[in-house]
Amino acid sequence: MKRILAFFAFPALCTVFLVMDGLGLGHMDADSVVVEPPTNRPDPLPQFPGMTFVPGGEFLMGTATGDLLRMGEVDEWPQRKVWVDDFYVDVHEVTNAQYKVYLDSTGAEAPHRWENGNYGIGEDGLPVISVSWEEATAYAHFVGKRLPTEGEWEKAARGVDGRRFPWGNDWNPGLANNTDQLMPIMSFPGGVSPYGCYDMSGNAAEWVDAWYEAYPRSEEDVLPRGIPDRNEVFRKHKRVYRGGSWNSFGKFLRCANREATGENKKWVYIGFRCAMDAPWTEHSAAQ
Repeated sequence: MKRILAFFAFPALCTVFLVMDGLGLGHMDADSVVVEPPTNRPDPLPQFPGMTFVPGGEFLMGTATGDLLRMGEVDEWPQRKVWVDDFYVDVHEVTNAQYKVYLDSTGAEAPHRWENGNYGIGEDGLPVISVSWEEATAYAHFVGKRLPTEGEWEKAARGVDGRRFPWGNDWNPGLANNTDQLMPIMSFPGGVSPYGCYDMSGNAAEWVDAWYEAYPRSEEDVLPRGIPDRNEVFRKHKRVYRGGSWNSFGKFLRCANREATGENKKWVYIGFRCAMDAPWTEHSAAQ
């Protein structure tokens, strides 16, 4: 499924903060996506550097039955409406430069591709890769954040309307990095998600806080003839990563695509971004 190739150093980019309004593609009725803000949501919203706000509410998660015959996978099925609370998510993937600050502060182990605890010259703005799920979680906790859940990640990537890619339904190689080499963050501004997140398709795949399990099904959820169920692939000891990467084919860069591996694995195509509870949510207040 994956093809592994070497990558080269690129100049760093400066972080840019922006928030964009999502454009629906008509998969959900307008009434179904209107969400009343919680009564305790502040106005104006607090701003957190490098993060964008994703409002709570329902969205379409997963792959519809019809797409299983085209490019979808059974582990993304069935598509269903899922609720997530208000949250914040990083605009871009965690970079080498950001991860180096964490390492210098904690003495944690550097990625194995670094030499003498340092990344290469000009690689400041590349997403950090070759970090395990455990290491990504530790970084997130250190900076006062966490890894996004699968639902949060997918909503931040595709909005509420079930689009296949952050920009819409059709694959466009000019809007995401699957060019056989890692690139600096935010190199594909045309592929930004409805909430202003960069590189949610391609570049580095991203760890999320989820075990690799089947989605819930109802009696009405019946697979098309000829498509195997694949229930045997689910193993609770595997952690999910999302978004595809620089070494993935286009179909694996869909917002609904799921991949999984052991939480202690360190692959050259997996990085991460962080999320954070909105301070006014019940989940945040309980912590």
